[in-house]
Formats: sequence, C-alpha cells, structure tokens
Amino acid sequence: MKYKQTLLVIVLSTLFAINAPNAKAQVLELGVQAGGAGYMGDLNPTQPLKISGPSFGGFAKINFDPNWALSLNYNFGKIKADDAKSSNASFRERNLSFSNKLHEFSLMVDFNFFDYFAGGGFSKFSPYLFAGVGGVIFKPKAIYQGKEYDLASYYTEGAAYKTYALTIPFGAGVKYRVSERWSLMSNIGYRNAYTDYLDDVSGLYPDASKLSSDPTIRQMQQILSDRSGEVTGIYTGVPNTQRGDFRKRDTYMFVGIGITYTFVSQKCF
Repeated sequence: MKYKQTLLVIVLSTLFAINAPNAKAQVLELGVQAGGAGYMGDLNPTQPLKISGPSFGGFAKINFDPNWALSLNYNFGKIKADDAKSSNASFRERNLSFSNKLHEFSLMVDFNFFDYFAGGGFSKFSPYLFAGVGGVIFKPKAIYQGKEYDLASYYTEGAAYKTYALTIPFGAGVKYRVSERWSLMSNIGYRNAYTDYLDDVSGLYPDASKLSSDPTIRQMQQILSDRSGEVTGIYTGVPNTQRGDFRKRDTYMFVGIGITYTFVSQKCF
C-alpha cells in the first residue's frame, strides 16, 4: 500500500503545480549528471552509502514556478557485490557475486525550498527534494572460470523472474544558479525496486526437481546457484534452505553532480 500512497502524493503535487497561478510561465530545462551507483540487498544488507560502480544520466524538466518542477529522466548505473570481499564470514562462505547494468526511466517532481529558478528566481541557491515513479531494466551477471553468465537465464533458484521492475525514486539535493541560464546541482537518490532479483538472490537454493533436464544447463544451474565449494571445498547450499535474506525488495542508489541549461526568453517569475 505504501507505493500507492507515494504515487498519490506525486500525482496531487503535480496537479497542484500545473494549476498554480504561474503555470503559464512554464520553462524548459535540460541537464546531465554523472557520479556513482550503489545497491542494498542480499549481498550488501547494511551499507546504504557504498558505491560499487559509475552512473550517468540526463533529464528534461518543466519548471512551473520557482518551487515546483516536473522532469522526465534517464539514468544508467553499474552495481555489483562480491561475498568473497565481505567482512561477514558467512557471506564469504556463501561466495556469491554479481554485476548488473541498470537502465532507469522515471517521472519525478522537484520541490525547491527557496525561491529558486535558473531563469529568474530571487535565490541563487536552494536545497530541494524529489520523488516520483519509474521503471528499471536490469540483467544480473556473474563470472565463472573467466566466462560471464546471464544469471536470469539459468534459474539459479529454480524459477524465472522478470528483468524489469517498478521503482519509486526519492531523494534530496542542492542547486546553484551560476548565471541566468546555467546551473550546477548535486543530489543523492534512492530507489525502492519492486523486485528482489537485482542481485539474482532472493529465495531458496533449488532442489533437483526444479533444475533443467538438459545436462549442460543443469550443471551450470548447480554451479551458479551454489558457489560455496569454490572456497571451502564443501558445498553448503542445501536445497530448499534460504539463499539470501528475508527482505522482499532490493534498493539501489544514484549520487552525482550535474549541470543544467534553461531555455527562457524572459524572467517569468
């Protein structure tokens, strides 16, 4: 129910901004940003600020007034985690790993705390909040003996899953107006992903009845689902026992700095 409440807040905020008295003064803003990406899930349950790869993105934004804006966004990020490098002994014994390239598309609402606008607000600086709704396309992979494998294709927990999901982005940042048209910004944003498979880990180690009848595929399913024996020589992934944690969703994060250009013919606000 929480995500439905979030969507309702976003829709109402957008309608309020569009129907505000200055709505006819809408101004287009384009921007790009780059930084880092991180993730929290079954292979990283406790470090929300851990960066595991680069990110970059771009957006087109309509500013309704100095406080409210609506943007269409694309973000790309690389995330990864490796049990072998964990400080947790049980994780090192499990020995799973993954890497993932995330392609996110989203619609977000900005709220500036100060009377800020690149085309003519009174303040040159403002902190801001953002929230929205989006979707992410992903494909977790792992390397075994020098070869990269698409984990979703091998049903490592005995069942197929979708490699796309709904996301709820939210976060905060700061904006600084360099000139009438150019601005700098920095932000950090988290995404609640409505999937637990960004890292290919969610449920149980599969039993034999859920593996492929093809001997080659079956062998790789067994190898990729339980890699503990590569470290200890003893495979500890007992069928139908928990493979990851009990949380139902993974989370990912983008942090970065960017620059924007505003198309404005007059100081509207």
